[in-house]
Amino acid sequence: MTGGRTSSVSANGSLCPRGFLRLKTANCSPYCCNSPRRRREAGVLLQEGGATRMGLYERYVLPRLLALAMRNHALVPFRERIGRAASGRVLELGVGTGLNLAFYGPDVTSFVGIDPSPALITMAARRARAAQFPIQLLEADGEQLPFEARSVDTVVTTWTMCSVGDPVRALQEVRRVLRPGGVLLFVEHGRAPDENVRWWQDRLTPSWRRISGGCNLNRKMDDLVQSAGFYLDDMTTGYLAGPKPLTFMYEGRARPG
Repeated sequence: MTGGRTSSVSANGSLCPRGFLRLKTANCSPYCCNSPRRRREAGVLLQEGGATRMGLYERYVLPRLLALAMRNHALVPFRERIGRAASGRVLELGVGTGLNLAFYGPDVTSFVGIDPSPALITMAARRARAAQFPIQLLEADGEQLPFEARSVDTVVTTWTMCSVGDPVRALQEVRRVLRPGGVLLFVEHGRAPDENVRWWQDRLTPSWRRISGGCNLNRKMDDLVQSAGFYLDDMTTGYLAGPKPLTFMYEGRARPG
C-alpha cells in the first residue's frame, strides 16, 4: 500500500508495522499521506477518513438498526460458508459491526475491513479483539480502495453491494486489488426472478433507500459481478423467510477475468 505510515495490532496484542495507507480526510485529497487522524480502540488500529458529513440519523440511529438487523440467525450459515472459503490476506468491504470475524478460519493470515460508517467501525473493533490474526479497520469507501493492485487474496462482501453508490466501480476496484488466483466471495440480496416481486422491489426501493442507508432492493448481483470483469465460478440463489422483496439472496464465488 502507499501513502501515510500506519501500524496494526497482531493477534497477540503486539504492535507491528502494516505498510502504508492512502485515506481520504476532511482537509486533503484521497492520496494525501500526511493528515489521517488516528485512534486506537479495543486493541485495533482505527483510521478515520472524516470526509463524509452525516446527519444524526445516519451517524447514530442507522448503525444500530443495521447492527440489529444483521444479527438475524438465518444469515449465520452464509457467514460460515464465507469464513471457511476465505484465505490469505482478506479484504472485507462493508465490514459493518464485524459479525463475519468470528467465522474466518485458520487459512486467513491477515484481515482488512473497510466501512464508510465510523460508528460501525467502532463496533467492529470490539469484536476484533478475539481474532487470531492481524486486523486493520479503515473508514473508507469501496469505489476507491486504498490498496495497491494485486495485494489481496480474498475479497468478501456480505449484504454490502446494495448500498454502494456505484457497485460496478467498486467491483472493478475489487478486481484491481485481487492477486492472480484471488477470489471474490459474496452474499448479497437483490433482484428477484418473480415478476410480482420485482414490481414491489422497483416501487419500494426509492423510499427504502432513504431509511436504510442507501440500500437498493433491485440490484441483480450476477450481472454486476460480470459487468465488472469477473467470471462466476458458482452461484446459488433463493429466498429466505420473510418479505420477498427483501429476502432474495445471491451467494457466489467469482474470479477476475
